[in-house]
Amino acid sequence: MGDLQPQGAPAGDQQLQREQQARGGRIRHRLLGPHLQGRRGACMHYISVHGLVSLITCRKLVIQIRDKCVRYGVQIAVKRLKAMTAKAEMEFAIEVEILGRVRHKNLLSLRGFYAGGDERLIVYDYMPNHSLLTHLHTQRGAPSSQQHQPLDWARRVAIAIGAAEGLAYLHHEANPHIIHRDIKASNVLLDAEFVPKVADFGFAKLIPDGVSHLTTRVKGTLGYLAPEYAMWGKVSESCDVYSFGVLLLELVSARRPLEKLPGGVKREIVQWAAPLVDRRKWERLADPRLAGRFDLLQLRAVVEAAMLCTQSNAESRPAMAEVVEMLRFSGERRTTKEIVPVVAASSEETTDLEDVTGSSEPLDRRSWKLTKLR
Repeated sequence: MGDLQPQGAPAGDQQLQREQQARGGRIRHRLLGPHLQGRRGACMHYISVHGLVSLITCRKLVIQIRDKCVRYGVQIAVKRLKAMTAKAEMEFAIEVEILGRVRHKNLLSLRGFYAGGDERLIVYDYMPNHSLLTHLHTQRGAPSSQQHQPLDWARRVAIAIGAAEGLAYLHHEANPHIIHRDIKASNVLLDAEFVPKVADFGFAKLIPDGVSHLTTRVKGTLGYLAPEYAMWGKVSESCDVYSFGVLLLELVSARRPLEKLPGGVKREIVQWAAPLVDRRKWERLADPRLAGRFDLLQLRAVVEAAMLCTQSNAESRPAMAEVVEMLRFSGERRTTKEIVPVVAASSEETTDLEDVTGSSEPLDRRSWKLTKLR
C-alpha cells in the first residue's frame, strides 16, 4: 500500500493541521503530558492518521499501512470510539495516559493515537492470536473454521506467568502504581508467539504514594470483581489480584467465571472450584480438552495460587510480586518452594503440614502463605 494521503479530515481540525506543518509533518496529542514528551509511540504521522480515519470509515479496523517514516508495512490494530460521550472521552484519555507511562513486554504497547474533531483513535500492535478468551471458550456464532484449538498445558502456564509479570509491573514498578480494574480473559491478548499482553486500560486508576486504597464507582466485569470492590467500591491492588485469581481458574479449567445453573442461579468459578480443592480433586479442575496432558504438580500449584488470590479477605491475598514467584516455581515443578499453612508452634504442626501433602481434610485457605522448603 502506498503512502496514505490525508482524506476526509474532520471538520474543525485546522489547528491540528497548522501544528502538523509547524512540526515538520508530526503532531502531538493535546492530552500529552510532559512525561510523554519524546517517548516512542507518543506521536503519529499526520498523513497516516487521516488515512486511518478514511479506512476505518470503511470498517477496516485492522489494516496494513506504510508510513512515510517506515520502509515496511506494519500490521496494526486500531480502537475507535463509537460515540463521543464524556465517559468515552475520559476512558480514552486515561488509556493514552497509562499506555504512555508503561513499558513492559507483557503490556500492550501504544503505537500512536489521534484526537481531532469527533475522532478518537488509539493504535496498537496487532495481536494475531487475538485474546485469551477466544482460546478458552467457544465463540458463539463463529464457524468451526474460526474456532481456536485448545491451548496446551505448557502454553497456559507461560501465559499465566507472563500476564502476572505484566500486572506485577503495574502494581510495583510503575510510578505511580497502577490498578487495572478490569483483568479478564478478553483483556489478555496474545501475539504471534503467544506472549501475553495485558490490554485495555480505560478503567485504570493511578495510586499516589502512601495511598492504600481508593473508593470509587464500581467498574469491571461480573465474575471477576473482588467482594470489597463489588459491594463498597473499595479498590486497591488487591482487587486486581482477586481478578487474576479468577483468570487463573478460568485458564486451567476453561470454565466461564460466572455460569448460570438450572433455575437461574448463578455460580462463580471460585464457588465451583473450592469443593474440588478441599477434596484434592486436582485433575477434575483441568480443562477436559487437555485429556490428561498436563503436569499434575504444576496444575495443583497454579490452582493453589488462584485460591490464595481469591480469598474473601483482601488483606490475606498475596501481592502480585508473590503471585509471580508462585507461578514461576510452579513452572519449575516446585523444586524449591511450596505453599503451606501458617501454623503456630504447637503439637498440631505436623498434622497441619500433612494436610498439604496428602490428607483428605479440607484446606483452610485463609491461613496459607508461600514459604521455602526446609
